[in-house]
Amino acid sequence: MSILINNNSKVIVQGITGSEGSFHTKQMIEYGSNIVAGVTPGKGGQIVFDNIPVYDTVREAKVKTNANASIIFVPPRFAANAIIESAKEKINTIVCISEGIPVRDMIKAKKIVDNNNVNLIGPNCPGIITVDECKLGIMPGFIAKKGTIGVISKSGTLTYEAIDQLVKNGLGQTTALGIGGDPIIGTDMKKALELFENDTDTEGIVLIGEIGGTMEIEAALWAKENCSKPIVGFIAGQTAPPGRRMGHAGAIISGGDETALAKMKIMTQCGIHVCNSPADIGKKMKEIL
Repeated sequence: MSILINNNSKVIVQGITGSEGSFHTKQMIEYGSNIVAGVTPGKGGQIVFDNIPVYDTVREAKVKTNANASIIFVPPRFAANAIIESAKEKINTIVCISEGIPVRDMIKAKKIVDNNNVNLIGPNCPGIITVDECKLGIMPGFIAKKGTIGVISKSGTLTYEAIDQLVKNGLGQTTALGIGGDPIIGTDMKKALELFENDTDTEGIVLIGEIGGTMEIEAALWAKENCSKPIVGFIAGQTAPPGRRMGHAGAIISGGDETALAKMKIMTQCGIHVCNSPADIGKKMKEIL
């Protein structure tokens, strides 16, 4: 079992003919992801990577291939429309890697995603990997190992760090996803926790947050009442000064509960095992399992 993607996922790549799309499509194919088509407006009719057809629209690609997942490598000014196009075609899992999408565009895209009851991961994220089955995004597949831990992270690089720490402690992953650090994203921490709670093969969950916003608090309060699986948590940005943006567009402290210490305190009160350093994530998970 896994969440959102597996070896039955049929994937289209929006922006497959661009440099980023082309490079990462090759990596995803090599990992074993089932890439069934590409979409680039105006490039329909081409064949790439020997056997992958390119279509002008997501609608045409879905009709021809019955795709149920999409990954988006599209410049930020066009990326929200790419999300909307897939959402309207009821593509079940949409991953958007693009960084710098205007907030106003994302508000519109998020509404359409929610109205069509599909799953969006990102934007501004490394993607998702179900180990040894399917990889959608830019994560290095070789660092992951099949196992029973689900990983949820706002930070791309800390997603990799958590995976590495788990593997070093003899643990592996079911699915790992970087949810993205923008102010408006698709799948948030609470939704990701719910998906892992309902996955029979996931026995523990790593939850990595950062300063800014209240997503971690909402997830912790939900987990306290609803999650039966042990959770190891970490909050990045413990030394960040209030009012200054740190890395992600959403990582700016504007209220008392948005500091790292405040989030760590509430998470601990909700029964989450909080680490002071990402280097302790794997060790802590091994202890509590």
